[in-house]
Amino acid sequence: MEKIIFYILAIIIIVFAIASVTSRKMLRSVIYLLFVLCGIAGIYFLIDYNFLAAIQLTVYAGGIIVLIIFSVLLVHHIEMELEDIKTSKKILVGLASLLGLGVFLTTIYAYNFPVIENSNSIDMDTIGLGLLSYEAGGFILPFEVISVLLLAAMIGAIVIAKGTKIATSDKPKGKSLEKN
Repeated sequence: MEKIIFYILAIIIIVFAIASVTSRKMLRSVIYLLFVLCGIAGIYFLIDYNFLAAIQLTVYAGGIIVLIIFSVLLVHHIEMELEDIKTSKKILVGLASLLGLGVFLTTIYAYNFPVIENSNSIDMDTIGLGLLSYEAGGFILPFEVISVLLLAAMIGAIVIAKGTKIATSDKPKGKSLEKN
């Protein structure tokens, strides 16, 4: 059963990763990326890395995706009205949702999900000290670099969104290219 769940998660990750990079609409690409990150968290749960999966969901799928969505909304002027959806698309999406719900419920109720004892577990204190350590093997520097990078991205998005309009009277003065 674990192999089947792994293959389903792998297919979800691959399909949504391809959709993320091939979509022409920026907001849809971000939502596809959200599904990719949730699939990766599912794989972490599958291999019993619960802490890493929770971090994946809260930091990346929660925080980073919201930051990217705000950046997209600041930069691109998205229409407030939604387009009308055809009835055939609504029916297709409803059937696909019901099929997905059926697969989900069948999987949940058919598998008993036994508790796996992990002999290589590390306590939270060790993980926290490792992440915030200045010594060899610590990750405080990458965290700080990423925070500065995210701050620069937000400032850049605000500057791009604010923009400036060039007036037509501000054309450069110089020789005319027309021949007399």
